[in-house]
Amino acid sequence: MNHNQFTKQDNLGTKVSFDDTGVAFAHKSDGELYKTYLLFATMNRQWLVNTGTSITKFALKAQLPMVTQVLKDTLYKQFCGGESIDECEKAIKYLHQYGVGTILDYSVEGEKTDVGFDRAEKEIIRTIEKSVGNKAIPFCVFKVTGLARFALLEKISAKETLTEAEKAEYARVMRRISHICETAYKNQTRIFVDAEETWIQYAIDSLAYEMMAKYNQERAIVFNTYQMYAVSSYQKLLDAYEMVKNKGIFLGIKLVRGAYMEKERQRAKEKSYADPIQPNKEASDRDFDKALAFIVQNLERIAVCAASHNEKSNYYLIKLMEDNQISPQDQRVFFAQLYGMGDHISYNLAKSGYNVAKYLPYGPVKMVMPYLFRRASENTSIAGQSSREYGLVSREMERRKRQKRQGKN
Repeated sequence: MNHNQFTKQDNLGTKVSFDDTGVAFAHKSDGELYKTYLLFATMNRQWLVNTGTSITKFALKAQLPMVTQVLKDTLYKQFCGGESIDECEKAIKYLHQYGVGTILDYSVEGEKTDVGFDRAEKEIIRTIEKSVGNKAIPFCVFKVTGLARFALLEKISAKETLTEAEKAEYARVMRRISHICETAYKNQTRIFVDAEETWIQYAIDSLAYEMMAKYNQERAIVFNTYQMYAVSSYQKLLDAYEMVKNKGIFLGIKLVRGAYMEKERQRAKEKSYADPIQPNKEASDRDFDKALAFIVQNLERIAVCAASHNEKSNYYLIKLMEDNQISPQDQRVFFAQLYGMGDHISYNLAKSGYNVAKYLPYGPVKMVMPYLFRRASENTSIAGQSSREYGLVSREMERRKRQKRQGKN
C-alpha cells in the first residue's frame, strides 16, 4: 500500500471507549496495579511531589545508594523501560503483545560537552538500528539539546553572529544530526525531532526542515514537533505545509500540547517580552484540534503522530478519520502516549485497530532523573492529570474486586 494515497478499508467506523479499564489495565497483575495506584496517589498530592523531589535531589547528590534503588523500583519503573536498550526489550515485547508500538527515547539530559553529545549520537543511532525490521518500534526520537549546547542554539535562534569557534561547533552539531537522519532514511525508520523551549526553537526548526528537504522526498521520515500551547504554532504548521508543497516533499508532524509552560511564562515575565504561551487551556485545545482537522484534510502530503493524553482530542481524531474514510491502519496517522500513563487511551485504541505507540524513555537512573522530576511535576500541574490516572486505576481495582466476589458466589 502506498502511504501517500488515501485508503478505504472495511473496518472504518470502529467504536472506541476510553472508559474500558479492563482493556486499559489487562497487562497489569493485581500487584502491579496496586503499585501504580500508590504511585499516582502520591503524585496526586503536590506537596508530596515537591518535598520528595527536593529530598531525592539531595540524596542523589550525596550518592546514597538506597535512594537510587527506591527510585528504580517506583518512579523509574513506572515511566522508564530500563537503563539500556537491552533492558527495554521486555517492555517492547509486552507493549507489542497488546498491539502498542514503542518509541525508544534516550532520555539523558544535561550533556554539555562534545564527548557527551557524541555519546548521545551513538545511542540514538543504536535505537534506529534496533528498529530495523522491527514492527514493534515504528518511530525513534531525539532532542537537539542532547546533541548541541543550549547556549549555541539560543544564539542561533536570536540570529546573532557566531564566532569562528561557534561556527565550527555548529558544524559538529550538523554532522551529528545529519548522521542520525541519514541513518533513519537508509533504514526507512521515521524519526521525531522533539520540540523544546521557544527561545531555541528557531534553531531546532531550521535543522528539522533542512533534514526534511534531504530525506522526506518519497515519504515523511523526519518529523518536526509542534507545541500547540504556543500562540505561534498553528500558523507555523500552516507555513511548514506551504513550504513542503513548494519543495515537493512530505511533512512529518508530531503534534503535542507542550511541556515547558511554567518556564516559558517565567522567562517572558523576567525579560519583559510577550508571553508566547496561549492565554488558557481552551486556546491550546482549540489550536490542537484545528491542527488535527487541517492535517487530516491534507494527508496526501502529511504524516502525523498525535501525541496526547487528552481524551477529547483523541476522540476527535478518530471522528476525523471516520468522516474522511481514513483507515485505522493507515500508516500516515499514529496516536501516542507516554509509557506509564494514558493506558486507557493507548490500549483501547490498539484493541480497536488504530496505530498507537508509547514513548519509552530509558537511560541510567541518575542521568534520567531530570526527566522524571519534570514528569512528576507536570503530572501535578496539568489540570486533573494525576487525578484522572489515579481514578482510573482505582476503578479497575474495584472492578476486579467485584469480579472476584461474583466468581465466589
